Amino acid sequence: MSQPQTSSTPSTNTESRSPFFSQRSARQLGLFAVGTAFFAASTVITRRSLIRRYKATVPKFYQQSNRPNADVNGAMEAFEALNIATINVVSVGIMATGGLLWAFDISSLDDMRRKVRTKMGATGSLEDKDAEEEIEEWFATVLSRKEFKHLKGKEKEAKDNTSAVNQEEEKP
Repeated sequence: MSQPQTSSTPSTNTESRSPFFSQRSARQLGLFAVGTAFFAASTVITRRSLIRRYKATVPKFYQQSNRPNADVNGAMEAFEALNIATINVVSVGIMATGGLLWAFDISSLDDMRRKVRTKMGATGSLEDKDAEEEIEEWFATVLSRKEFKHLKGKEKEAKDNTSAVNQEEEKP
């Protein structure tokens, strides 16, 4: 008689799934997917613009052959070209950033800090955190001082303006 085979180690759902399809990997791959969708949209926009430009150069059926289409606005064409180029570059940048973050298994800024510090041989200690907090406090005091000086200067200008008006009223 044969006994049923039972495994001594219980299998869990996380062990059976590969890390490629994990929730973390899907979150990381999301930026790449957004970049890909943005790149596809920018490709469609670019293609539509090029087709529109080509159709504008084709002469009408009864158009004279010695007069080409002269409806050209150089500034608007340059502006449109700059916008299309910017959209294309940004979309490729988003896609590349998302792919690199997924490839290097980075899902947050803390992950990136940890990986960079381990590669450089630096370990994050309490001294580093204290130094960062000290720098943040210094920036806050400098910015508040600058804002105070700015407000103080406006009050001084307002006071000077009112005293000048009062002096003009007393002269007659």
